[in-house]
Amino acid sequence: MSKKVAQVIVDTLQLAGVKNCYGIVGDTLNTFATSLNRSDIKFVHMRHEEAGAFAAQGEALLMDRLTAVAGSCGPGSLHFINGLYEANRNRAPVILIASQVVRSELGFNFIQEVNFQDVYRGCSVFCEMILTPDQALRKTVMACQAAISKRGVAVLIVPVDIADSDAASEPPFRVHVNKPVIRPSDEDLDQIADMLAEGTNITIYAGSGCVDAHDEVVELAERLKAPVAHTSRGKDQIEYDNPNNVGMTGVIGTESGYHAILNCDTLLLLGTDFAWRQFYPDHAKIIQVDIDSTHIGRRHPVNLGVVGNIKDTIQALLPRVAQREDATFLNTYVERHKKALKAQAGRATPGPRGKIPGQYLTSIIDRLANQDALFAADDGTPLVWMLRMVEANGKRRMFGSLLHGTMATSIGNAIGLQQAQPGRQVIALAGDGGFSMLLGDVLTTVQENLPIKIAVYDNGKLGFVELEQKGEGLLPVYTNLINPDFGRVAEAMGLWGKTVNKAEDLEGAVAEWLGQPGPALLNVKVEPMELVMPPFTAPEAVYGMAMYSIKAVMHGKAGDVFEMIGENL
Repeated sequence: MSKKVAQVIVDTLQLAGVKNCYGIVGDTLNTFATSLNRSDIKFVHMRHEEAGAFAAQGEALLMDRLTAVAGSCGPGSLHFINGLYEANRNRAPVILIASQVVRSELGFNFIQEVNFQDVYRGCSVFCEMILTPDQALRKTVMACQAAISKRGVAVLIVPVDIADSDAASEPPFRVHVNKPVIRPSDEDLDQIADMLAEGTNITIYAGSGCVDAHDEVVELAERLKAPVAHTSRGKDQIEYDNPNNVGMTGVIGTESGYHAILNCDTLLLLGTDFAWRQFYPDHAKIIQVDIDSTHIGRRHPVNLGVVGNIKDTIQALLPRVAQREDATFLNTYVERHKKALKAQAGRATPGPRGKIPGQYLTSIIDRLANQDALFAADDGTPLVWMLRMVEANGKRRMFGSLLHGTMATSIGNAIGLQQAQPGRQVIALAGDGGFSMLLGDVLTTVQENLPIKIAVYDNGKLGFVELEQKGEGLLPVYTNLINPDFGRVAEAMGLWGKTVNKAEDLEGAVAEWLGQPGPALLNVKVEPMELVMPPFTAPEAVYGMAMYSIKAVMHGKAGDVFEMIGENL
């Protein structure tokens, strides 16, 4: 009996390293699902495809391997779109098997026909349709190869009649996953060394491209006596065991990282594509090293930009860099960072009248969580508190939507992380808005028996959006949420659930929640007036908050203003 095209696709995915495939079965996907069921690849049955795409990118980023999602024709595969934008921006190697209506009906606006090539062109590194059975192996290999080598999403469109066809005899195409050494030329390395030698006050700004390069970055920083600031996505790689660490910059960063970058005369950008131009220095010489040539100089003009893997590049650069002795610039910002961390810890305390600030909740979770725990946070205040309060130690990993900025990633990411490493503690920090948006996939944790620990930051509103409106001098509109008791909702869905309202009950509840053997949800009524304090005070923000306060008083909401001041100052 000849092999079906669907089986060829599944066999190729398995040989390319795919362990899990996330999605929902249906109509045009049924032949593929049957073939998948005969393989070693596990199909993770989601309740919404968007959460499946988040799960796939979480696994792909954690394990650095190709991960799959699969959907039926029309709305099935279309539902992946937001999650795949997220995955592609995070450079996660993910492949979508997008099943399609029969070829004879394409172009006639057939029921559930969607032009996936138009839809996915903006969020993929590969997007092609298998047109004939004798293209199946080669195009599947091309899709896998593109996702792995270009670090992004590959979309393979499979008409249902193709999937159900007998496979043709093709040459033995296969996926190659070898990793090359990529570094600048000797001439470029000499130029970098010369520019660093000329600098007096050097700062290193390290991003997510520094993965696997922790020791090299720390050694270079010590040789240059340079403070090391890092992006939010670089926290896992750079923060721990780094005596030169001065924290993040940006709106959610610390003043030490912010000023170390603005006050240097030479800035070395390593694997970062940080987007906000106002946080770059105006008068410093800037050197940028990045694996992606399109990143060079696209955020801020640079004096020298080179292409290279950070680990490979620094290893080749270090013999060219002399040891410095003057640590005045470095010590200034290291001490400033210690003070900033002390002040931050001082804010992570119970609020008045038993209230629970979000950063206090996060500090307790940080202290009681396992040393190798995996964290996934929803965009907004849970993500901010994770990045500020959870300690990186070289074993933990943290995930959030830092490039796409989408809601509701925490549960999906956590599902992928737990599926990839079943014995590891996985913690989802969910905002009440994001949590309720993809609430259905809490059922996936029960169905798949995934012992994920979910903390809901229940402040009854879209907190970060409200902060943005207040910062612009506006009275908040359309941000309030009417929530159920999520602890009781969790119990009704089949997992452990509990709600906490008072600070004195919090630590015991967190310990009980983390100690559950299966999936568990802790709903915490956090302080709704808590502000995210930036590392600097921009005149626009001061003016905006002042205008908000005046408008609030004039509209009879003086109590809100006084409560906000009391909670944060």
